[in-house]
Amino acid sequence: MAKYMFKVSYSVEGMRGVLKEGAANRANFIEKMIADLGGRMEAFHFAFGETDVFCIAEFPDEKTATAIAIAVGSSGVGRTETVKLLSPEEIDAARQIQTGYRAPG
Repeated sequence: MAKYMFKVSYSVEGMRGVLKEGAANRANFIEKMIADLGGRMEAFHFAFGETDVFCIAEFPDEKTATAIAIAVGSSGVGRTETVKLLSPEEIDAARQIQTGYRAPG
């Protein structure tokens, strides 16, 4: 399964929802949603700063990760950024591909 990191920055309305619902309840809801879609949540952390939530999860395919990103992004309660994470083995496999690229000049 492919692994993704979702970075969520809540709007004022979104943060009010977390305060009303509770942080643990929100994390449990997200974990269940991911599992119901055939994925597995690896980590869910609230944070200080520009990003309010970091969630790392595995999904059976890109369509499922995309569906979640669209749902969260279109909810109006914040901004989301989705990052595809790669394993060391995936990077090593990519190293073996000869691209023919050369630097300018």
